[in-house]
This record gives sequence, C-alpha cells and structure tokens, in this order.
Amino acid sequence: MIYLSSFKLSHQTLKNPNIYPYNVFRDKYIEPFSFAPITIFYGNNGCGKSTLLNIIAGKLKIKGKEMPASNAYYENYCERFENECAYSLGSNEDGIPFYQLPENSRYIKSEDILYEIKKIQQKAILEHGLTYDYMQEGLSLEKAQSVLNKKKEQRIENIIFSQEKYSNGETSLQFFQEYLLPNALYLLDEPEVSLSPANQVALAQEINELTHYLGCQFIIATHSPFMLGTLNAKIYNLDAREYEVTPWYKLENVRYFYDFFKKHEKEFND
Repeated sequence: MIYLSSFKLSHQTLKNPNIYPYNVFRDKYIEPFSFAPITIFYGNNGCGKSTLLNIIAGKLKIKGKEMPASNAYYENYCERFENECAYSLGSNEDGIPFYQLPENSRYIKSEDILYEIKKIQQKAILEHGLTYDYMQEGLSLEKAQSVLNKKKEQRIENIIFSQEKYSNGETSLQFFQEYLLPNALYLLDEPEVSLSPANQVALAQEINELTHYLGCQFIIATHSPFMLGTLNAKIYNLDAREYEVTPWYKLENVRYFYDFFKKHEKEFND
C-alpha cells in the first residue's frame, strides 16, 4: 500500500547558510522522493536521515514528531522549512486516492524504542516481584495489590534491570509487535537499536510481511546491513550528493562489512 507517494524538500536558501535544518541539505541536488511500500533512507551519522524523517512527520502531522527547541524572539526555522516542503498521497489497490493518512500512522524514533524498553522492563520486574511475593507468602489479592503499589512508589533509578531475563533485544521486539498495526504508515528511525543481527533480520522479515499482507507502508532510516539486505526496499543513499537510489550491496557501510569479513576469511575456514 502506498499512503505517501512523494515528498519534496524545500529548495529555499537563507543568507545564513548554517541555520538548521536548511544547513543539513545545503549543496544537495534533491529531486522529490518517490516512495515504495518500503523505502529506506541510508546514510552514515550526520547525513540527515533522522532530520528528514522528522520533517516528513511534521509536515504530515504524524504522531511522534519531535518538537525542536525554539526561541520566541527568533523565527521557527524548522516550521518554516516544513511549510516550504510539499507532498502527495497515494491511492488504494482500486486506484482511489487517499485524502488523509491512516489514523494509526506513527513516527517511532530510536530514543522512543529505548524509553519503551525501560518501561517494559520495569513492568516485567514489578510483575515478577508481585508473583513471587504472592507465591511465597500466600498473600490475598488485596495484599498483593498493596505490595505492587509499594513497588511502584520506589524511585525508578533505584531499580536494577535484569538484563539476563529481560534483554533489550527481546523487549525491543515486544515493542514493535505491540505498536506496528495493520493499515498504517510508519516512519522508523534506526529500528535496529538494541537488536542482535538475528533479531534485526527477524524484524525486517516482519516488516516485509506487514507490508505485503497487512497494508502497511514503511519509511525507515537505517545503516544496518542486516536490515538493508533483508527488507524488500527502495533505498535512497543520503551520503550521495544527489540522494540516488542504490542497491544495498553497493552501499559503503555494507561494503565495509564485506571487506572486513573477506579479510578474515581464512579464520572462518580453519
């Protein structure tokens, strides 16, 4: 499904070339982005892929947009830049155009994932403690609830999360299983955070299925070779001056992994 068909960044320039976010895309020749069911913004740190996702989320008024700090005495350049951008929506399988995005559409940032991981871990530990107290002391439901309330009152910084039982990777996958629903547009900023290579592949496969079978569209910022090689995606290389579409196996980060393991090939053959 194509909910967002295209997005055109502002081509306006300012006298001060260092004002954000105008400076992120300075000296870039950028045609409008044309989106597939899964589209990837690839690039190394500082290339602007997270900024780009946030601009799209702001222009489309998608839940999860990060609000930049602003000064009331100065112009809000982020808002100005967004207003200068343009987009077009797609159509359904019958060719009927969309006039608005699905309500469940969401922008999920890497820091959102880490925050939710800690919330899930805290809840799991509290529930584990309550179950233990209930089993060991034969508490009534009322007393058990009292125990839980006391645990909730403890300051969160004093809780030591059990990483062996509630790993970041497991809770990260749990987060995506909870929030990625059918029939929606999702902007994902580095969803591979905290995931092992195997779990990155598992998440990418799930995204492929959500797109193919359940009417989702994804725009993803990542430089993970495991995500890049698994997702059935159109990939924009933000490291290139013209933001050209590039096969995953030609991207710099992927080639780095290839060359590294090629250099150590004999060790794997021992």
